[in-house]
Amino acid sequence: MTQLSLAQASQIITAALAKSKEMGYQPMGIAVLDAAGNLKAFASEDGASMFRFDVARAKAWGAVAMGVSSRTLAQRAKDNPNFFVSLSATAQGKFLPQPGAVLVRDAQGALLGAVGASGGTGDEDEAICAAGVAAAGLVSG
Repeated sequence: MTQLSLAQASQIITAALAKSKEMGYQPMGIAVLDAAGNLKAFASEDGASMFRFDVARAKAWGAVAMGVSSRTLAQRAKDNPNFFVSLSATAQGKFLPQPGAVLVRDAQGALLGAVGASGGTGDEDEAICAAGVAAAGLVSG
């Protein structure tokens, strides 16, 4: 079974931050989790608020826990809000169904983890996560 390495997680973060800077986004926080939802790596740019870690991690945690992007979770939450409120409570605040996190898979499609970002709009956060995953030679979803 393939596992997400620290080198890959670091590469995802470095490339995601480079994409954010290129696009002129606000200071970001980026969390990379392994397939079990454990934190593999995190970075917070100078000037990022203290909430960046919690939000980025919660987006990624929800994605890896449910096996879909946080964008998909946000849509599902609109369709079934009571379930997602209960799920967030059950997860003790570790679950945030908002755009800004993507799954990380290897070339064969095996789930390696997820990466979440916080600092911009959901679209901006998601875009830099996907850019980071691609730069690491992995597949986002």
